[in-house]
Amino acid sequence: MSRISWDEYFMSMAELASKRSTCLRRKVGAVIIKDNQILATGYNGAPKGLPNCCDLGECIRQKMNIPSGERHELCRAVHAENNAITQCAVNGVSCKGGTIYVTSSPCIMCLKQIINAGIKKIIALEIYPDKMSKEMLEMCNIEFIQYIR
Repeated sequence: MSRISWDEYFMSMAELASKRSTCLRRKVGAVIIKDNQILATGYNGAPKGLPNCCDLGECIRQKMNIPSGERHELCRAVHAENNAITQCAVNGVSCKGGTIYVTSSPCIMCLKQIINAGIKKIIALEIYPDKMSKEMLEMCNIEFIQYIR
């Protein structure tokens, strides 16, 4: 009997998490694991209790014609990576030394949190067009792998 690999297993979970996303532009999912155990999942959406872009029927960044990879502060969503790291914090679980599987490589804002959380490996399905994130990723001590099916 053949089984799927750990990478396929966890990336499938990140893709499943992305289906909960409330973003109108890009649906992203994330899974943080350590020792092949799931610590937390996340997807992009507004902070708890606040209306999501899909509820409002508009995306501020889309309305302002802001290209992907720019002006992250104008997004009303909390990104998937941020939500997964926050879930670890809320539940008192350290993600230090863990791996994060994401459907899209992290923006600069999320990469900074990943670095400070002590996550040591990022496995991403797609590459997000964020020049600063790419530059910082080359400077930090985090292994980056683009997941290829």
